[in-house]
Amino acid sequence: MRYLFRPPADEAAALLALPWEQPLAEWDESLLLSVPQRGISRHVVRFVAAEGSVFALKEIAEPLARKEYSLLGEFVEEGLPSVSALGICVDRPADQEAILVTRYLEYSMSYRHLFSSPRTQYSTSQLLDTMVVLLVRLHLAGVFWGDCSLSNTLFRPDADGLTAYLVDAETVERRPELSPGMRRYDVDLARERVGAELMDLQFGDLLSADIDPIQVAESLPQRYEALWDAVTRTEVFRPEEQRYRVAERLQWINDLGFDAGELELVPTAEGVRMRVQTRVSEPGQHRRELLRLTGLEAQENQARRMLNDLRSYRAWLEQESGRPVPEAVAGHRWMAEIYLPVVEAVPRHLAGRVAPAQMFHEVLEHRWFLSEQAGRDVGTTAALASYLDSELPRTPAEMTTPAVLAAVDEAGSDTPS
Repeated sequence: MRYLFRPPADEAAALLALPWEQPLAEWDESLLLSVPQRGISRHVVRFVAAEGSVFALKEIAEPLARKEYSLLGEFVEEGLPSVSALGICVDRPADQEAILVTRYLEYSMSYRHLFSSPRTQYSTSQLLDTMVVLLVRLHLAGVFWGDCSLSNTLFRPDADGLTAYLVDAETVERRPELSPGMRRYDVDLARERVGAELMDLQFGDLLSADIDPIQVAESLPQRYEALWDAVTRTEVFRPEEQRYRVAERLQWINDLGFDAGELELVPTAEGVRMRVQTRVSEPGQHRRELLRLTGLEAQENQARRMLNDLRSYRAWLEQESGRPVPEAVAGHRWMAEIYLPVVEAVPRHLAGRVAPAQMFHEVLEHRWFLSEQAGRDVGTTAALASYLDSELPRTPAEMTTPAVLAAVDEAGSDTPS
C-alpha cells in the first residue's frame, strides 16, 4: 500500500496506524466517529478522529480518487469553497478501491440535517440562493461540476445566512473558461437533482406543506442567470460618470459576496465600456479585516457583524477616555473584554453545538431582541445569560461538531448531552 499526501499535513502521520488493508465497511466501530450531520453518499464513507481533528474517508476507484485529490487541492489553493483533501491511500490488497481522505468541515451540515433540525431558521429560498452562489463561483473559475446537488453540498451557518461548500468533485471538469452551453447544462443538472431532493424531503415530512419542490427547483436557472449577469455583465457609461459608476459597480459586487479583480475600461463611440473580472475566491474583505485586528477567523457575514460590534466598542472607548483609541488597541481590548467572555461562558455540556463566531452573532441578535422587549439596552451580560439559558439548549446535542465529540472521547469523558 502507498499513502500520498501534501506536506506539511502533520495529521497524516496520526492516521497511519488505521487498518487500511481492510475494507472500510469492516472497520471496527471503536475506530470510527459517528457524525449525525453527515449527508447521504453512494460510496462507503467513514469518519475518524486523530490529534483533535476529524477526517472523512471515502472508498472510490483509484483514478477518481487521484483526480478528486488533485482538484480539491487546487480549489483550496485558489480559495474556492470546498472541503480540503488530506491524502489518498492506493494499492490496497485484493484490488480494493483507493481511499480518499478529506478534512471534516467543522460546523457544517447536510441539507437533510439542516431541514430536520428543530432550530433551523433557514428557508428553501436561502438554501437555493446559497447553492447558486457556489455554482457561480465554480463557473467563474472554469469548473464544470457535472453533479451539482444538495447532497454534494455542505452548508455552514454564517450570521443570518449560509455558506455552501462543494463536497464531491468526482465529475468535475476544468477549462480555462466555460462555454455558455456547459454552464447551462450544469444548471439544468442542478435543477433536476434539486427538484428530486426536495421531493424526497417532502415525502419525509421535512418540508413545509406550502413549498412546491418542482416550483422551487424550476426557479434555480433564473436565480443563477440573475447572479451571473450581476457579476459579469459589461456596462457602458459616459466619461463624466466614470468615477462614481466604477465605485458603484465594485461596491455592488462586494455586496453580492464577491471580490472584484482586474478592471478593464475601454473608451468607445458609445461611451466608456467597463468590464470587471470577478474573483472566484470566497469573499474576504471583512474576514481579512477581522483577522488583522483580532486574530480571529470567521466567515464573511460573521466577520462583518463582529467588526460592527468592534467599531461600536471603539467609539465607546473613545467617548469614555475623551481621546482617540488606535484600532489595534480597540481590537485587543474587544477580544479580551467582549468576545472571549462570551464564547468562553458556554457550559461544558453545551460546548460545540454552535461555532464560536456564530454564537457571538446570535448573542448580539438575542441582545437586540431582549432590548426591544424591554425598551432599553439590556447589555451583553444579561443577553448572554438568557441565551445560554433559553436559546443554546434548543440546539440538539447531535449538532455538536465532531471535533468536540472526538476531544471528549479522547479525554475518556461522557459525550455532551
